[in-house]
Amino acid sequence: MHDFVRVVVIDDHTLVRYGLTGLVDHEPDLEIVGDTGQRADAVGIVLSTRANVVVLDVTPPDQDGLRIARELRNRYAELGIVLLAPEGQDSVLFEALESGVSAFVARTAPTEEILAAIRHAAVAPTSFTATGLGPAMARRDQSSAQALLSPRESQVLELLGQGLSVRAIAVALSVSVSTAKTYVERLYEKLEVSNRAQAIMTALQRGLIEPKS
Repeated sequence: MHDFVRVVVIDDHTLVRYGLTGLVDHEPDLEIVGDTGQRADAVGIVLSTRANVVVLDVTPPDQDGLRIARELRNRYAELGIVLLAPEGQDSVLFEALESGVSAFVARTAPTEEILAAIRHAAVAPTSFTATGLGPAMARRDQSSAQALLSPRESQVLELLGQGLSVRAIAVALSVSVSTAKTYVERLYEKLEVSNRAQAIMTALQRGLIEPKS
C-alpha cells in the first residue's frame, strides 16, 4: 500500500489556497486532507486529519502565521511545517528559522520549489530549509557589521582600503596623526584583526567595502 504524505493547506487567500491544493493533489505521493482560510483552525484541522505536513501562510504586518507555526511545533514535534511568505522578507525568514519550522518558501517561488519544501518537511520536519538563506545571512552579517562601526570608522576603513597610510588618513580627515592612529586601532579591535591586510580581507568578506575592479 502506498503511503501518501498527508497535507493541510492554511491560507486566507482563497485563490492561493485553491491553487496550492490543486497543485499538491496532482502529485502521486502527496494528498490534500484538509484546507482552511482560518489560521485559528490550524491545531484542530491538523489533529482531525492526522496531517504529516501543514502549509501555512505568513502575511505581514501581523505575521500571525508565525505564532501558529510555533504553536503547532510545540504540540506536534514530528509535524512538517512549511511557511509561505512574500519575497524579500529576511526578518520573517529568520523568525521562521527560530520558530522551528521545516521550510520557508516565497509565495512567488516556482511550483517545483514549493513541492520540494513539502517533501522536505515530510521526511525532515525538524531540519530547516529555505532558498535564499545564504544571501539573507550575508545581508544580516553585513548589516550587523555596519552597525558595529561608527561613521568615522567606516571612513577610515574605506581609506585603508584605498591604500592610504595613517598619516595620509589624518590629512584626509583633517585630524592629528595620533587621532587617526586611534581610529585605526579601534577599527582593528572591532573587526578582531591586527593589521591592514586582515582588516581589508575581513571587510571584503563582510561586504563592508567593495572590491577594487
